[in-house]
Amino acid sequence: MTAPRAGKAAVHGDVHRPEDHVIVLFGATGDLAKRKLLPGLFHLAAAGLLPRKYRIIGTSPTQFAISTDEFRDRAKQSAQEFCVTKPSHEADCWEEFCQRLSFAPSDPGDYGPLVAEVAKAEKEIGGAVRRLFHLAIPPDAFISVVHDLGDSGLATKVSRVIIEKPFGTDLKSAIALTDAVHAVFDESQIFRIDHFLGKESVENILAFRFANGLFEPVWTRSHIAYVQIDVPETLSIEGRANFYDQTGAYRDMVVTHLFQVLGFVAMEPPTALTAQPLRAEKLKVYESMRPIDVRHVVRGQYEGYRQEKGVAPDSETETMIAVRAEVDNWRWKGVPFFLRSGKSMGAGRQVITLGFHEPPLRMFKTHRKDIPDGRRNEIIIDFADPGSITTKFLAKEPGAEMTLGSEQMVFTYANSFAEAMALEATSGSSSTRCSATRPSLPLPTGSCGSGRSRSTCSPTRHRWRRTRQDHGDRSR
Repeated sequence: MTAPRAGKAAVHGDVHRPEDHVIVLFGATGDLAKRKLLPGLFHLAAAGLLPRKYRIIGTSPTQFAISTDEFRDRAKQSAQEFCVTKPSHEADCWEEFCQRLSFAPSDPGDYGPLVAEVAKAEKEIGGAVRRLFHLAIPPDAFISVVHDLGDSGLATKVSRVIIEKPFGTDLKSAIALTDAVHAVFDESQIFRIDHFLGKESVENILAFRFANGLFEPVWTRSHIAYVQIDVPETLSIEGRANFYDQTGAYRDMVVTHLFQVLGFVAMEPPTALTAQPLRAEKLKVYESMRPIDVRHVVRGQYEGYRQEKGVAPDSETETMIAVRAEVDNWRWKGVPFFLRSGKSMGAGRQVITLGFHEPPLRMFKTHRKDIPDGRRNEIIIDFADPGSITTKFLAKEPGAEMTLGSEQMVFTYANSFAEAMALEATSGSSSTRCSATRPSLPLPTGSCGSGRSRSTCSPTRHRWRRTRQDHGDRSR
């Protein structure tokens, strides 16, 4: 496999381009659009994977609205900062992409300017044009926006809608949201997505497991002692208090991103790598999960969180969460799944670790300096861009003495396509669609979690895979 050069978009040769589109980004001035959507769309454009004719319209309520020129400037800054393909390296491609960007405000009950902008874009494209609406907005705005899409006539039988996680805040709100969306869109038009699943390295979990006879036979409780899914972030809430203080780390990360990744790790082989078989196998995993035991949950809150603008001074919202989950089926019974995430942590990473049972090692000598991470074999899947897979094992140290040392084999991605979601929605594919607490502990900003978060591993005498920052952490 030949990897594309750094800073260049991978061109996918004969890949069928989607039909002509008008793409409308709700929440176009927000953080998700800045970090993921606009950079991802530009990368797709540079790779030749967007439709031959398309327009991208950003929209937000009038109080947050900006001009088209300001929107284009923001998009360029976002792509320069967060995209693999830089506008400065692909000047011609950027100019062509930039000219297809525009902005129009949309207020509840008044979508007139947006309707006019969509009509203008479709006239410029000409012919049959499909509409795609991407709702990168807070959950409490979903129903209002979907309702207005229907009332304004923007939603048609051939349009599609992308709804970002979290899909509601609890079961009742998720059911209400489903009913509201179905009143406007058919299920085949709806893409409930989790952008973690668009990562090349997350999708490669399926290939790593099911395409290799070396690994699939040992992917069971007979060989695996524990699984960790660890996604700490160094970022704070970054001015998103209105959303985050009502959501918290559990809803923002665990029941969305981390549970989706858990589903990929724990699922049985699907009959095909298409939407319905994948969803069916993940659903079996979730149906096999035991209810979360609050004794195996630790919540924390970073110092200074309550002083963030928009956060309640007595907020109990957790910014760090550590959970022990269990999948009670024939493959995984007795294997703990440790999930952890948090804001303002001492290290940022996105790592899955599968630890194997230790064989008897009495006949071998080991020195701590030679095995700093212990004697257990591990598979470590780093799904932060660009991503890697590491297999850790023990081998004899050079010399006359039979002493073991830790060694590893590493596969590394040179590039990644986090923007796969937009491509799937424009093409109609859907393989990556988704279908009790304790008080928060105070955590120093920049720590790597509390000692109690590590105790979620203690019943099985396991510990979180550590980075250099963890070694210096002395938080509770």
